[in-house]
Order: sequence, then C-alpha cells, then structure tokens
Amino acid sequence: MLKTIEIFLVKLGVKEPIADELAGVALLALIVLGAFLIYGLLRNYLLKLIHRVTLKTTNTWDDALVESKVFQRFLRLIPLTFIAICIDRSMPGMVLPKRIVFALIIFVGARAIEAFLNAVSDIYHQREAVNRKPIRPFIQTLIIVDYVFAAIFLIGVLLDKSPWHLVGLLGGVTAVTMLVFKDTILGFVAGIQLGANDMVREGDWIEMPKYGADGDVIEVAVNTVKVRNWDKTITTIPTYALISDSFKNWRGMSESGGRRIKRSICIDMNTVRFADETMLEDFRKMELLTDYVEKRQSEIDAANQKRGLDLSATMVNGRRQTNLGIFRAYLVEYLRNHPSIHKGMTFLVRHLPPTPQGLPIEIYVFSSDKVWANYEAIQADIFDHILAAIPEFGLQVFQQPSGSDFSNLAGINRNQLGQD
Repeated sequence: MLKTIEIFLVKLGVKEPIADELAGVALLALIVLGAFLIYGLLRNYLLKLIHRVTLKTTNTWDDALVESKVFQRFLRLIPLTFIAICIDRSMPGMVLPKRIVFALIIFVGARAIEAFLNAVSDIYHQREAVNRKPIRPFIQTLIIVDYVFAAIFLIGVLLDKSPWHLVGLLGGVTAVTMLVFKDTILGFVAGIQLGANDMVREGDWIEMPKYGADGDVIEVAVNTVKVRNWDKTITTIPTYALISDSFKNWRGMSESGGRRIKRSICIDMNTVRFADETMLEDFRKMELLTDYVEKRQSEIDAANQKRGLDLSATMVNGRRQTNLGIFRAYLVEYLRNHPSIHKGMTFLVRHLPPTPQGLPIEIYVFSSDKVWANYEAIQADIFDHILAAIPEFGLQVFQQPSGSDFSNLAGINRNQLGQD
C-alpha cells in the first residue's frame, strides 16, 4: 500500500525522496481515518445495540456496566489496535507512531479497567447494607495500582525501555513513595482491617465525638470515611482514624431486638414511709397492684405471726410494706404490661445510691421499636405516666427549688410576720 501511494505521487511529478515521506504521512492518515470510521460504526451501532439489550434485561449489573462506560472505553481499544496492526504491517520502519499508539492503548486500557472496577463497586453497593462490608478502599487501591503500572508501561514504551527495569528503579525511591502516598497506604491498611474485622459498614450509625461525627456512614473510601450527621451536615474522618481512635457503632442496637431505655427519677426521701391499712386499701384498688398487695401482705402477716411480735407498739416492729416498695412493684407491672417494652431483654427497676438530690429510681428496659422518633415517644409516654402516678403513692419527686418556690416561701413569711 505504501509503495502504491509512493508510485502515484511520483507520477504526479513529486520527487522520489519527498514522495516517500508524503506516502508515509498519507498512509498514516488513511489508517487513522479508517480507525475513526471503525469507531464511529462501533459507537453508533454496536454500542447502541448493547445499551438496548441491557435496558431489556432484568439484571442490574449490566446497567452498572453501562453507567460506568465500561463498554464504551473497551470499544476504544479496537480502533487503536487496528492502527497498531496496520502500522506494524505496512510501515514497519515508523517506530515513533507505533510507540505513541501503544502508549495510547495502555492509557485507554487503564481507563477501561478503572471503569470496570467502578462498575464492580457499584454492583456490590446495590446490595442491602445489612451484610455489606466496605470494599471501596480495595477498589480505589486497585485503581491506583492500575494507573501506576499503566504509567510504568507507558514510559517504558515511549522510551523503549523494559518496564521491569523501571519497576526496579522504583525501589530506589521507596522513601519518597512512602512519603507521597502515606495517607493512601495508611487508608488502605485501615480499610483491610475495617473490612476483615467488620468494624464499620456503609449505613452504620457511628458516633465519634473527636471529629464531631454522629450519624450514618455514607461512604468508606481509601483516605476518608464520610458521615452524614443528624443535622444533615457531612463529617469527613480519615479512614485510619477509625483504627487508631475509638468510636461507637450503633449497629449492635439496630440488629438487636430493642433499644435501651435508661432513665431515673429522684424521689424525695422524706416522703418514704410504711404503708398503713388505709394506704394498703387504696393500693388494693389499683388494678396492677391488687394481686401483689394481697400476696405480699399475706406473706408478711404470716411471718409476723410466727415471730409473735407486738405490731401495735411501733411501726418498726416486724415486717411491713412501704409506699416506695409498692411503687417499685407498680412500675414493674406497668412496664410488663406495656405493649412497646421488649420482654425478652434486660428488664430492671432498681434503686441507685442516694444522692443529695434524693433517691434515684432507675428504669432499665428495652423498647421493641428501634425507630428514633417512635422510641422517644414511647420513652416520653412512660415517664409522663410515672410522674403523674408518683403522688398516688404518697411520694414526691425531688427537684431543685425554683423561683416560684422562693416566692411562695417569702409570701408565707410575710403572712406570719403580719399575724405576729
């Protein structure tokens, strides 16, 4: 073909040396033009056909391949390969164009591999987040490795040097490489540990006060982990910080059967006293306490009779029920009968050590509904009821004196002074 063009140019009156050069340029232009025609046919017909087929299938992985432009980038290798073959067969003496074409093939191939790896990541992340481990750090690391090797081979082709010789030279600049890619290397190692130990997944609720993070993980990458906080702001955390620092992952709560309610109410200890017969009669009228009061009082009466104690002498003789003890029993029955309290998890109503603010009665149970808004509503309803029920047991909640308390006290003192 090259000789034919050269003869044609000589017949047109072009001198032979110039005709030889022009023939090479003309043939190269024809090869490039043919490659463009091939790529146009592939893009306008084959690529569109592939897109139509993927739209008709029920699979989602082929849609990810299309969106990541995997087919489009791999199709670009065909016309480049056509140019390389044509140059090699028709113009073996043209070394520089051949090297440039091979360098383009390496670059386009690296971009095609990148698109494929991104498609793999997208396909994987289409799965439900429940059992999904973060693989984006691995994918991004593979992309970096892909481009590093592509750069080595590209430089080797352009300089006509062995790529493995260039790889050997990289050993001499290891310290510089470690310094430049320090964060990437740390992030890659951290990503391996996070994935191997299943420490964090996309969709997990994590809390890391050091970085102001409190929300859902939306992306785990090589260098950073992105967290969407509850106020919709985005916090970026270095990936290796999840290994070097501590953080709280709420996935255990999400995967369990309930969400903990742990809150206490301080009782004024001056209002705690033994329950007399009048109080016991009032307590027997409460639906949740009828059986408890009867059974408990029968046990106490039997124990006191056995010991032959004089109960009329003083209230501290023998065993007696207290309004606080009956109140705790009421709380237990109330929570057991509550439809939103999980009965198979820790269930506890207990005293905490007395404080200057009173005697804390702690509720330690689990809500069966883990949705934040529902959980807060359940917790609020429970303590609304408890606060309203406390006076029915002759008890009072302790709280710090407020402005109205001091005003009432001042008014009482003025009245007393006026009477005096």
